[in-house]
Amino acid sequence: MTTKQYTQDQLAAQAIGHWSGEAAKHVIGGLRAALAEEDLTQPHWWILNHAAGAPATWQRPALTDRLTRYADPGTDFEAVYDDLTARGWLVETHGALTLTVEGEAGRLRAHDRNAAVHTRMREGIDTAAYAATIDVLRRMVANLGGDGDLPT
Repeated sequence: MTTKQYTQDQLAAQAIGHWSGEAAKHVIGGLRAALAEEDLTQPHWWILNHAAGAPATWQRPALTDRLTRYADPGTDFEAVYDDLTARGWLVETHGALTLTVEGEAGRLRAHDRNAAVHTRMREGIDTAAYAATIDVLRRMVANLGGDGDLPT
């Protein structure tokens, strides 16, 4: 998709709150729509990725603590763990979470759907411009008292 070109002065006069809000709405909406095709939510996705990245390491309380800052208020993580377990995608051994073969297959399908959203989002945006955008946004967050460090 091509968008109209504007001068630097025109762009600099724009309200960052408007454009950052619009970007968040469309990026999050696109990712949530892609995940919904697998009957998943973002918390499902986060749990699947953490369990895949560190099999038999995460337990529910620690993973919930780590993910809560990214979740919508009122997210019921216990229901998400229970759903993934009921699907046969996640097992708990002595409280430690591990993906099943089915869970890894579902995670990979969701990954492909998310990757397609990211590809669309970054059309016409080179890596340097994308990185500069992230850096500007994280600095704005820090300047206003938030955590400007990259998530771990």
